[in-house]
Amino acid sequence: MRAAPTILHLDMDAFFAAAEQASKPSLRGKPVVVGGLGPRGVVATASYEARRFGVHSAMPMGQARRLAPNAAYLVPRFAFYRAISGQVMELLGRLSPLVEPLSLDEAFVDLEAGGLADDSASARAVGERLRAEIRATTGLTGSVGLAGSKMLAKIASEEAKPDGLVLFEPGTERALLAPRSVRIIPGVGPATGDHLRRAGITTVADVVEAGEDELVRILGRSHGASLYRMALGHDDRPVVAERDAKSVSVEDTFDIDLHDRLRIRLEVERLAERCVERLRRSGHSGRTIVLKVRRYDFSTLTRSETLRGPTDDPLVVREAAERLLELVDTTGGVRLLGVGVSGLADYTQEDLFAQAEADAGAGAGADVEAEPRDDGGRGESGAGGGSVTSGAPVAVAVPTATETATRRWAPGNDVRHAALGAGWVQGSGLGRVTVRFEEPGSTAPGRVRTFSVDDPDLEPADPLPLVPGGVTGAEPAAPVVRTGE
Repeated sequence: MRAAPTILHLDMDAFFAAAEQASKPSLRGKPVVVGGLGPRGVVATASYEARRFGVHSAMPMGQARRLAPNAAYLVPRFAFYRAISGQVMELLGRLSPLVEPLSLDEAFVDLEAGGLADDSASARAVGERLRAEIRATTGLTGSVGLAGSKMLAKIASEEAKPDGLVLFEPGTERALLAPRSVRIIPGVGPATGDHLRRAGITTVADVVEAGEDELVRILGRSHGASLYRMALGHDDRPVVAERDAKSVSVEDTFDIDLHDRLRIRLEVERLAERCVERLRRSGHSGRTIVLKVRRYDFSTLTRSETLRGPTDDPLVVREAAERLLELVDTTGGVRLLGVGVSGLADYTQEDLFAQAEADAGAGAGADVEAEPRDDGGRGESGAGGGSVTSGAPVAVAVPTATETATRRWAPGNDVRHAALGAGWVQGSGLGRVTVRFEEPGSTAPGRVRTFSVDDPDLEPADPLPLVPGGVTGAEPAAPVVRTGE
């Protein structure tokens, strides 16, 4: 534990939803829900107005609609969010060389390493200045927690929400933690929490009273000892500037179960290509290809194949994923597919093309592992056709006209009309799309017009900056949601 509250935790307030409200004047102060809009979509983020109705992240979208039927339901614009996140992370980088991003909207900062704070007064001044800079740069708000440890800094930022700053003075840890639920301690999830509850341990004070020996008996040596130290306020985890990625993966959840084997294979090919694109953007290659299949009954199977060397070649990844698919029984239907690459490295092995051809012909030279499991992993909402080609022709799944229109005119996406200017999609269906024409700087809600989906004057557009001179996303968003914000 540090003697001064020089660990800062920043958490942007309802980030995705707040960005949508800031860019759409008609939604300010109203309930907004961002997520997958299909029957199996989930909530990525809900605005504070929507949270009053009980809507929260990871909730099924159908349940959210029942709780808040009059909220605005929008698809995420990830390129837009990433651009704003880049601005925020740049501000954090000016404070210290030790910045540990946890997600697009959350990070730890070691102020001591930056030489900007060595006591409570200086740490508070840095925190308040940071909040002001974030608002000026992005138009959004963030909550700041300051403490002598990462655990307490995160708890402080949660208490500061929304748009506040809370500082916990070192030396007050025991008193601050004692009355709180044991679930507030890092590493105590639902299963551990239930296990402790059955033992009569529900608060942090109960953990301390039980003692380390009892916790070790209940949870095991490593987990029990760690929990006891955390309950005493002892958290020496450092702020780590860079985290080594362990794997890269992509997933799709489909609105309707897939039964056709050819369609399933084409979806796996498409996922393999997307996975390689993400792998290359991260500057890595990998040795182990993983296929994830969630079936109609929610059972989840994973299959993996370890290559002789790392690769970032789409043909190699695609063919490995196809081989793994042959090991999976898809009878009854598939609701989710995923392709991932693990065992990451910073180089590739030049002869992997030859290896892929040899393995495809002989089925040898690879360590294939079957590992069925049942989990509740989260994925993306939305389906899409496609394939990857790399030297050899393959069949291509062509989206239907309805699928194309849905993707172009998903609620929340940016558009531009040749005569009316910038706007965003409020909804679409039956060959029509309704657009509200307004911009982030508008002082009043914009007017609404309806067009044919093939109107030549209407086209998708890039997001507009939230503040003058600000950044925007590089491409229009697609109606796909990744959960876990």
